[in-house]
Amino acid sequence: MRSVRVRILAILAVLVIAGVGAWQLLPSDEVKDDPISVGTTDAVTSLDPAGAYDAGSWAIYSNLYQSLMTFKSGAIVPEPDAAESCGFIGQKLQTYQCELRDDLTFSNGRKITAKDVEYSFERMLRIKEDVGPSVLFPTLKSIVAEDRTVTFNLSARDATFPQKLATGAGSIVDREQYPDDRLRTGNQVDGSGPYVLKAFEPGATAELAPNPKYKGALKKSGVPITIRYYEGSEELLTAWNASVLDITHRQLPPARLAELNPADPELRVTEADSAEIRNLVFNVREGGPLANKKVRQAIASIIDRGPLVTDVYKSTVEPLYSLIPQGYIGHSTPFFDAYPQPDAKRAKQLMAEAGVQTPLNIDFAYRADASYTKETAELRRQLEKDGLFKVSVKAVAWEDFQKGYAAGKYDAYTVGWLPDYPDPDTFSQPLVGRQNSLHNGYASKRMDSLIASTLQYSDRSRTSSDFKELQALVGEDVPLVPLWQKKDYVVSKTDVSGSQYLSDGTGIWRLWELNWI
Repeated sequence: MRSVRVRILAILAVLVIAGVGAWQLLPSDEVKDDPISVGTTDAVTSLDPAGAYDAGSWAIYSNLYQSLMTFKSGAIVPEPDAAESCGFIGQKLQTYQCELRDDLTFSNGRKITAKDVEYSFERMLRIKEDVGPSVLFPTLKSIVAEDRTVTFNLSARDATFPQKLATGAGSIVDREQYPDDRLRTGNQVDGSGPYVLKAFEPGATAELAPNPKYKGALKKSGVPITIRYYEGSEELLTAWNASVLDITHRQLPPARLAELNPADPELRVTEADSAEIRNLVFNVREGGPLANKKVRQAIASIIDRGPLVTDVYKSTVEPLYSLIPQGYIGHSTPFFDAYPQPDAKRAKQLMAEAGVQTPLNIDFAYRADASYTKETAELRRQLEKDGLFKVSVKAVAWEDFQKGYAAGKYDAYTVGWLPDYPDPDTFSQPLVGRQNSLHNGYASKRMDSLIASTLQYSDRSRTSSDFKELQALVGEDVPLVPLWQKKDYVVSKTDVSGSQYLSDGTGIWRLWELNWI
């Protein structure tokens, strides 16, 4: 591509010297002003930030709503966005204060005040939606708004609080448009992010236009965007092959990803190191078949990640042996240390010690998608091959699947996880803390103590030993089994720039970076 550009520049130089206007090579009718079309399988389950804690919803929140803080691309320390300044007050890390910008308006024209910020957080905590983001703020005791100052009072130290403010959970909503005790219905959004929502058809499309009223950390405005949503990876691939899309992100089928060539002149391929992980989660509530820790340890003893990596995902993923993935402070491999190889003999012994009759019946649910169907079939094969378990499988549409596991309907289920912010804490409290987002009934005083310990230090390197101990406890209690970690792939046509910013490790979907070349 670079050599092509060099030749074009050389030709332009010759023509200018010869007195030929270079503009003749760039007629105005070739300038594109169509929306850039982005395809994804990540669904939006709610346009109300109090009602969703999933990748698809948060991706669009980062474009339609504004938070007090945000992340520059690739940064690990947040900076003010809707805020003018933010910081901890005192040494206890229990009082966090932000000064709101004075020039902010919602897309409907109403001026944003500190009361809107206070309302947004209190409302989220009050509604406490099962599949919402309130789990991120277990220490948030109260919020006080006075003039342009917002003060967050915490019940315990939380060095990661500024990072949490920069997520979709920190989205600021208009208190006059969002009900205080229930989620807002309909397809309207009143935010102050870099885009406004012009139209939305659930499960199909979202039409975004640049927000001329936006004021904040961003110094550039984007172009119109059309997001197209697909039920599964095969449907996304069909749309890509039909040239319906300019960009695909999350996720083409594994076989197609394995074929991608970054040197292909017809494509722009971004292969980014990612912290996307996938876990096999167990419902540990009393009375269920997986309430006994030894039964869960037996499953951990027979899981073989090799076929998942090579056969199901065509080596586009790597085996994962811990709660915290590679690349994060405190990463260790407790599941490899404790369960280095599939061991049916050990699993049978653990089942005997648990005193359960085999084969043990398990209801297994997963999000309906062809990729996950193959994964589930392989996991079922592994669980049943030694006669220890009898697995009943069900594929469930994403929104119903979320509600189902939140209600404790399934004995086991697989869930993918993307980091909300670039810190290992994003894999601890939300996944294994008390009242975690997986809703599997797991609670441990020792785990709570370790999580609290990791939140003590602004110098995050000091948390490594606590995170390693935390992961070892997960390996012992087995509320879940880590399966794999994968790289993130963004594929775009060559006439679009900025696609690499859709995957930069911060959890923010930077649609405003996209442009026509």
